[in-house]
Amino acid sequence: MSETMFRTAKFLGKGYARDEVEEFLTKARSAYEGTGGPANFGAAQVRAQGFNVVRGGYKFSEVDAAMDRLESAFVARARADHVAVNGQKAWMNLVAEQATTLYPRLLRPAGKRFSHPKGRERGYRVDDVDALLERLVAYFDENQPLTSREIRDAVFAESKGTRAYAEGPVDAYLARAVEVLLAVE
Repeated sequence: MSETMFRTAKFLGKGYARDEVEEFLTKARSAYEGTGGPANFGAAQVRAQGFNVVRGGYKFSEVDAAMDRLESAFVARARADHVAVNGQKAWMNLVAEQATTLYPRLLRPAGKRFSHPKGRERGYRVDDVDALLERLVAYFDENQPLTSREIRDAVFAESKGTRAYAEGPVDAYLARAVEVLLAVE
């Protein structure tokens, strides 16, 4: 892979460590093409991957966009493989099962859907997160439009105390929601 895979941050600017990005993408490509890498490598590994931030690294936005496309490609492949063996109805049943794991949290009252940060820690503003979850409810219950991209690109203001949700549980939940939406897009 070349150093020009992505644009780099400007002088003294920060980005993702180039060697880590290139190594991961090489491994992902091998796994996707079936020429090496772990047999169980897929969308979950792409979604969970993180990179160190360094001076002169690859631009965040470009790597993030590539990772989103890679995750989508792995989901599309998993869907095609599953449908080829089990049929479209079986795939939709599997997706419906995954979606039902999201629903209990959506039934909780606004402001109580996730834990709050501990002590002086900051987190995501409750109202912002709850607004996105209400859109997810509308997607499931009323077939209102919502895309995985909208969930991925959601930005929440920072807050603290009971006006905030702890970031980790929100991030994990939204990652599962993205997985469900990708499965049907």
